[in-house]
Amino acid sequence: MPFETDLLSPAQAGCRLGISVTTFYDWLGMSDKGLLVIRGQPVTIDYFQGGPQGQGRIRIEAAEVERLRELMRVRPQRLKPVRQPTPRQGFPGITVPLGRPDNHR
Repeated sequence: MPFETDLLSPAQAGCRLGISVTTFYDWLGMSDKGLLVIRGQPVTIDYFQGGPQGQGRIRIEAAEVERLRELMRVRPQRLKPVRQPTPRQGFPGITVPLGRPDNHR
């Protein structure tokens, strides 16, 4: 059937994400409030919850779990070469030699 998708339990989703089930539930709660941030990006999690008052079992699509995994992926950045500062002999705006006056004679 075209409408069938793989629905995962919170335990399976947490395992695929490498986080505990309690952390996954915490993420769902933060997502519901718009407070979940992964690697600096605000994230919402789409999931299913059955029951007459929305208190039934939680299920999440495998594709949504994969999307979250990709958001967690760290991509190393190339290091920019650091230019060594050139030593300065003077200070801007100061036109006289620095030091005690008797050192310049």
